[in-house]
Order: sequence, then structure tokens, then C-alpha cells
Amino acid sequence: MNIALLTAIGVGGATLVGAIIGFLFKKITHAFHDIVLSFAAGVMLAAAVLGLILPAAEQSGVAGLPVVLLGIFVGAACLNLMDKLVPHLHRPTGTEDETHPDIQSRSRVLLFVMAIAIHNLPEGIAAGVGAGSGSTAEALFIAGGIALQNIPEGMVIISPMLAAGISPQKTLLCAFATGLVEVVGTLIGYFAASVSAAILPFALAFAGGTMLYVISDEMIPETHAHGSQRGATYALLAGFCLMLVSDILLG
Repeated sequence: MNIALLTAIGVGGATLVGAIIGFLFKKITHAFHDIVLSFAAGVMLAAAVLGLILPAAEQSGVAGLPVVLLGIFVGAACLNLMDKLVPHLHRPTGTEDETHPDIQSRSRVLLFVMAIAIHNLPEGIAAGVGAGSGSTAEALFIAGGIALQNIPEGMVIISPMLAAGISPQKTLLCAFATGLVEVVGTLIGYFAASVSAAILPFALAFAGGTMLYVISDEMIPETHAHGSQRGATYALLAGFCLMLVSDILLG
């Protein structure tokens, strides 16, 4: 249980750390944001494959491989469903109602923050499943990947909220709330994985599938939307390689 609590605090607190950085550097350039987010995408990609999906396949064996594949697609399908029910995760820009720009802008920003909060739940579940796998090194590996991704995510919500006229106190409170959602998700994932070892391969694959969906559907398109594709690609590779080396050194 201690590792679950540390994981929850780590992944949730990373969002708050990113928010604080966002306050310090309110005008973050697209290029810098894309590089940081791409690096985080590479880290998450390695965490999903090396820390969740491959261990699931190893535990299930050849006979249980269909369960692992099913878990990946079910995890992705769940997030696809969430995407249909909540706003898409893109930085809000402009206003649609020129007669009430402040109201319209604030509404768009709050929907954007709500979308991030809801998407944080499966990320927290992925971290919790890793904590419930019984391997401390594996749990830290996964949690580290998700935490690194949460820092730029926390950074990106600050500037739009302040620009929409939301007070710094409420902005920080919203950032804290998005991190708290991830804490709740971590505890849910931990207890779900701890209930029965029989469901662990599916749970690991499910968590990996959710992370792959976020990387493919949200992170990579966002980092390639502002003309910095080449730098973003190398940053992703750097993040993946860092986690690959870390995984080998951790054994």
C-alpha cells in the first residue's frame, strides 16, 4: 500500500509542479511546449510498452495472449468513448461569441480543464495497476513516465485560464483538482490489480492500451500542430530511449 500512496502522490503532484512552472513562465512558446510534450510522449510510450504490455504478455504466456490483446483494445476503446462524451484535449484558442468574449473564452477554458481532469483518471489507473503488480521497480518506472507527462500538462492549463480572467487562486485550485483525479485513479487501479492475480495481465494491458491511445490521439497530434515536427520527433525518441536505458539498468 505504501508504494501505491507514493505513486498516487507522485503522479498527482507532478501536475501541480507543472502548474507552478506555468505560473512562473506564463508565456510558454509553442516550440518549447511541443518539445517537452514530445519527450513526455516518448517516456509514456516506453512505460506503456515496457512497463505494462510486455509484462502482461510475459505473465499470461502464449495461451493468455488473446487476453492481453483484448485488454489493449478495450483500454483504447474506453478512452475513445470518453472522447465522445467530453471535450477534445486541445489548447483553447479564440472565441466564438464576439459579443461576450470573456464568458465564451472562460467557458471554453473550463471545458478544456475538465477534459484534462477526466483523461487523468485512466492515467492514474495505469499508475495504480503498475503499483499493484508487485514489482517496485516496475511501479516506479510506470509512475515516472506518467509523472513526466503530467508536468507539461500542468503547465499548459495555466496560461489559458489566466488569459480568460480566472483568478490565480482558482487557477491553482483547478490544477490541483486535475491532479487529485489522478490520485483517485491510482488508488482505483491499485486495488483492482490487488484483488486477483488472475486479472493482472488484462489490467496491465488495459492500462497500456489507454496510454497508447492518449499518445496517438492526443499527444503526438498536439506536438505536430505548430510546425515543429522534426524537433518533436527527436524529442519523442529521446524520451523513449531514456526510459529504455532506465528499464535495462533497473533490471
